[in-house]
Formats: sequence, structure tokens, C-alpha cells
Amino acid sequence: MAAADTEKLNNLRSAVAGLTQISDNEKSGFISLVSRYLSGEAQHVEWSKIQTPTDKIVVPYDSLSAVPEDAAQTKSLLDKLVVLKLNGGLGTTMGCTGPKSVIEVRNGLTFLDLIVIQLESLNKKYGCNVPLLLMNSFNTHEDTQKIVEKYAGSKIDIHTFNQSQYPRLVTDECLPLPSKGVTGKDGWYPPGHGDVFPSLMNSGKLEALLSQGKEYVFVANSDNLGAVVDLKILNHLIQNKNEYCMEVTPKTLADVKGGTLISYDGKVQLLEIAQVPDEHVNEFKSIEKFKIFNTNNLWVNLNAIKRLVQADALKMEIIPNPKEVDGVKVLQLETAAGAAIKFFDNAIGINVPRSRFLPVKASSDLLLVQSDLYTEKDGYVIRNPARTNPANPSIKLGPEFKKVGDFLKRFKSIPSIIELDSLKVSGDVWFGSSVVLKGKVVVAAKSGEKLEIPDGAVLQNKVIYFLSAHPFPLLQKFNPN
Repeated sequence: MAAADTEKLNNLRSAVAGLTQISDNEKSGFISLVSRYLSGEAQHVEWSKIQTPTDKIVVPYDSLSAVPEDAAQTKSLLDKLVVLKLNGGLGTTMGCTGPKSVIEVRNGLTFLDLIVIQLESLNKKYGCNVPLLLMNSFNTHEDTQKIVEKYAGSKIDIHTFNQSQYPRLVTDECLPLPSKGVTGKDGWYPPGHGDVFPSLMNSGKLEALLSQGKEYVFVANSDNLGAVVDLKILNHLIQNKNEYCMEVTPKTLADVKGGTLISYDGKVQLLEIAQVPDEHVNEFKSIEKFKIFNTNNLWVNLNAIKRLVQADALKMEIIPNPKEVDGVKVLQLETAAGAAIKFFDNAIGINVPRSRFLPVKASSDLLLVQSDLYTEKDGYVIRNPARTNPANPSIKLGPEFKKVGDFLKRFKSIPSIIELDSLKVSGDVWFGSSVVLKGKVVVAAKSGEKLEIPDGAVLQNKVIYFLSAHPFPLLQKFNPN
């Protein structure tokens, strides 16, 4: 490290020592992250060394052994498992306040409701005890504590813990923003879900789980409705003593920026687009060469987490995230849990069906999961077999639909989309009840004008533009009813 950077780090260390809001573990974790960043650890990979992983490293889901039929054996498998949902995100991108996991997804049930119902039915069916852990951030902690109270009578153990709280770094001075007089939440950030491993350890949860005989944790984003417990995967990992497993799924054109698994220097490794040299970015985005991407459904051995955290061995690639707070340029240094794969022994990927990746990141995703394309049973969101196309429709909704509240107001009822290929909506558009969308549909209202799709309209392979102040006559010719 250059002398100037060493001085920066010493000044930062002094400033961080004076921050009373965070623990010693958080202070040392933060300093370690900044030290690695300043030393300029290589983020790029040598392109010529990249190899396509074999089926031994990225195992096809269809090749997994069947689960034992004996209920007692299944129970013993599940009694080794913990489910951990990453619950640090706010629903701000969808116009909500509070944890994203409390957005209503289907039949009045939230993400969290569905997760709890799934685990309750699993525990009841097999007589096992699979607990639920929620990793919150300081942004979601208080709200989650209140929300969890509603499950007090449920038949599962629910535990919460917080991921680390790090100070934002003033870019020009390399000093923590809180030491510059910024009080309140704006001075801090949660350092990405790569922090799940040290936070499990620092919270005391890891030791408690190990003492209960738990061996594996299934980690997933709380907004991925496809991330449910899979007995075949759990059975495979226990039988083969895999310390880490990343679920990957075939890439489509919508996923070209997603991280992928590669073989590199004899180990399996996650390759993210940020690590790709500029001249190879188009090659990385190709779905011919890099056919799979990371779903962020991860299965990890708890004893291995303990060993690697104690050895301070989890040096995941640093993701610099520049921000601005009240005109001050700041930096957030983050890590991702998927990048830890290369540090675990006997790590693998499993190439899973697309149904295990059903994230709800925007209102367009909400339209998919609230439609007749899916049903819900025992907390599981199940795809309608009447849909013959294996891919979901492509849906693009304008900014008028971005906030959940606005999205819900604009639909009297969610349209039928079983036979829809793509939908693009722009402008002040409102949908009546029992609308059916088929094929490729575009609906666009002229700026400043309102367009109402009437009740019962069937739109198939139509482009509908608002041409007059009275759109109904225009629509009649598209409506066979």
C-alpha cells in the first residue's frame, strides 16, 4: 500500500474508533474492507484461464437422486436445516415504506406470510423443526420486530439478527461520514449480503444453531417466491459433503448481466460483470457461451462458515457503490454472498429449473405473480400448467405503475395473461375487470390523456394508441365481445 494510503487508513482507524454506534466487530470488519480496497486488490480475471464448469461442478438438477421415501429419513434430513431469508431491503423502489418482505404478493399474503406458511406446512408434514432466520439491516430491524409478533402463535421458530452497520466513506477525505457530523441513518449503510457469514457468527446465532444439531443453512432473497426448501438438493449436499452450493438456472436475454459460475485455477468461482475486462463484456452477455446465472439461492454448511469466519478467510470481491448524501460524494464498499463460493471445500452449483427463480423486483413482476399464470397453495406460488410456453411473458409498465399503490388502483382486476407473449404499457392507462391479454400487446396513452380498457376486453396481438378524447369506439374493434 502506498504511504499516502497508509496515512489515510490510520486517520480512518482513529475516526472509526470514536464511533459509539457500532460494535468492535463491525469496526474491524469495516477497516479490513477499506484496507483491502485501498490496496487495490485485483478485481479482474485472466480471460484465457476461464473454463466452462463440468457437470460434476455444476450438477444438472435432473441428475439428483430421489429423496428417501421413508418419512423418518426425510425428517432427519430436514432437522439439519435452517432457512435464512435476506430481509435487509426496503420496498422504496416500489413506492413502499418498511421492509420489502411485507408487500402483499398474492391473496392478501405478503412475502413473509408465504414463507411462514411454507415452513409451517413442511414442519407439520414431516414432524421436523426447520427454523426461520431473518437477516435484517438497521433500516428494517424495528419494523420487522413488530411484524414478527403476528406469527407468535405459529408452529415455527423465528429468529432475527442484524447484518453489520458500516459508516459511509467520504470519498475525498476517506473518513467516515458520521464523524463529519452527519447523524441519523444517512451516515450508514448495510455492506451487502456477503456480510451474512460474519453477521451469523457475530450475532451468536451460528453457535446456537450448531448446538441444536443444525448443519446447513438455505440462504435466499425474501422477494424470490421460487426459493423454497428442496429436499433433493439438501439430500445431495449431505450425501456428497458439499460445503457450499449455488443454485444457477439457464440464462435468458433478460438475465445477461447476471453473475455466472466458471472454473478458474482449479476452483469453482462466481464471475460478475464488474470483473469482466471491457473487451469481453459482450462475450460475457452471450447466452451461448455463458449459459447459466446465479439465482442467489445458496446452501451452505454451518461448520464451514464458522471455520472460514474464524480464519478471516472470506475475502470476497469488493463492490464499490458510489452515492451522494446532501451533496457530499460518499462510497459504500459491499460484498456479495455468491462470491464466497471459491473459499469453501467441495463447492458446487446445481442447474435448477427456472421455477426456483421468481423474484419480485418491480410492479411488472407483481402483475405476473398476481395473475392467472400462478396459483397459491400452502404458501407455495405454483405456475399454471395451462401455460404451454416455458418462458414468462415480457412485461414493461410505465412509471405510472411503478408504485404498488398506483399499480393496484389501475387494475379493476388483474388481466388474464396465460396466452400473453409480451405487454408494453405507457401513459395514463387504466384496466377494467376481466380483461384478457394474448400474444403481443402494446397500450399507449397520449401525454395528458386518460385511456381506459373496458371491462371484458380481449386484446390479442394489438397495438392500441390513444387517438381521441373518446377511446371507447377505437377499442370496440379490438373487442370481439
